[in-house]
Amino acid sequence: MSIEKTSVARPARVIVVGNEKGGSGKSTVAMHIAMALIKSGQSVATLDLDSRQRSFTHYIENRRAWAQHVGRDLEIPNHTCFDPQVDYPTEEDEAAGCQALTDAVDALAQSHRFIVIDTPGHDSDLMRRAHAMADTLITPLNDSFVDLDVLGTVDPETLGVTGTSHYAQMVEDARSQRQLLDGMTPDWIVLRNRLSTLGSRNKRLVGEGLQELSQRLNFRCIEGLAERVIFREFYPRGLTAVDDLDEITLGTRPTMSHVTARLEIENLLSAMGLAD
Repeated sequence: MSIEKTSVARPARVIVVGNEKGGSGKSTVAMHIAMALIKSGQSVATLDLDSRQRSFTHYIENRRAWAQHVGRDLEIPNHTCFDPQVDYPTEEDEAAGCQALTDAVDALAQSHRFIVIDTPGHDSDLMRRAHAMADTLITPLNDSFVDLDVLGTVDPETLGVTGTSHYAQMVEDARSQRQLLDGMTPDWIVLRNRLSTLGSRNKRLVGEGLQELSQRLNFRCIEGLAERVIFREFYPRGLTAVDDLDEITLGTRPTMSHVTARLEIENLLSAMGLAD
């Protein structure tokens, strides 16, 4: 899989949220990044590449329905669910799908400052193409050795890192392609997700493993979103932690968890270099 020279020089910044493992919180992170950017006055387009699960798309549809229900003008990004519509693709179909994605991103880049892309939790040519187009790659990672396995292998006795794994190699390939094409190395951020608020041996060991892998793989590791019930409660209403914290918008009384969640998102945007 390769990318064309004409696909790189875009006026928009492309942010890809990717992880080859499902259940890592990609859609939640993508939605919060998109809405935080919109709240800061940026023009944002969003793309959902998971045409089967469509979690990102459903999140935005839920937001549209909730806005109508509560009579509020909730900002909504210019969203597309990208669907190649091929159940059993040939190599030619996959190449055509990748080119269609490139064309879609190039078109959106003409009228939007940011493009946020949510990718499926499995390897495919389309997923690889998205990673190769990223200016910033965000990889949410649940705080466990099960999820760490997509980045690196560990010794079962010492729990120390022994090597790199399949998703990490895919990202390395995509970044190398981009480097050869235009001299740019995408900024890769691994976001520790669903963190426990309590210290534990597992939390410490996973953190040590990520720090070692960050040196090997050249990514930045940041602590992201804590394990909070409110993030799961936001989804059915399409809400985010950066929305107005009033009872009508939320459908419930705001709590300190809402305030803390907003601070976590603000810290994420700051780490990405996107804060005001």
